[in-house]
Amino acid sequence: MFLEIEKINKYYGEGENRNHVLKDVTTGVEKGKICVLLGPSGSGKSTLLNIIGGIDEADGGNIIIDGAKLEDMKEKQLSLYRRKHLGYVFQMYNLIPNLTVKENIEVGAYLSDSPLDLNELLNTLGLWEHKDKLPNQLSGGQQQRTAIGRAIVKNPDILICDEPTGALDYNTSKEILQLIEKVNKQYGNTIIIVTHNDAIKNMADKVVHLHDGRIRKEYDNENKIPAEQLEW
Repeated sequence: MFLEIEKINKYYGEGENRNHVLKDVTTGVEKGKICVLLGPSGSGKSTLLNIIGGIDEADGGNIIIDGAKLEDMKEKQLSLYRRKHLGYVFQMYNLIPNLTVKENIEVGAYLSDSPLDLNELLNTLGLWEHKDKLPNQLSGGQQQRTAIGRAIVKNPDILICDEPTGALDYNTSKEILQLIEKVNKQYGNTIIIVTHNDAIKNMADKVVHLHDGRIRKEYDNENKIPAEQLEW
């Protein structure tokens, strides 16, 4: 198993306000697969994603990526690991406003020892003709494509997507999901998508349902369909 999640526990708050957010969460994802973490708001899915990505620390349990335990890494090692092996795509894009599309993506390339070819990636993302535009000259979908480009240009082992379609309309959401699918097939990255949109699970290789901090159901999706066929 490429990504192993072992008995992860997480608490927030102190005393009477102490909240048990993740409760012995155990699962795993094989290399090169798409995994969807599905659940309602407050289910713990984004917290789990942040722990997998090394942004937050668990209060118990282990995250093991390709044999490396995140818990054993010192802060400098963890920072280097995040930089070299993990790519992040967020709901609100987080682009640098005074940099062009190409320059925003180059920011990601500078963090990698073996970045993807920038011009080829711009074509893959459908951004070649927009490469010299600033973020405020782009549609929401184009901004999210740029954010995906910035994350994927590093050629990360794992691409982490936190509600990547949450700020987009239906048609643009499907375009972004098709792009994520294309990136997975073309570059072979392991992809984890957090969403509350039940339909997105149908494009995944593995589905993990979280509710109230626990895994209520998980399964390998034997009836996976292309993102372009998703409906909600």
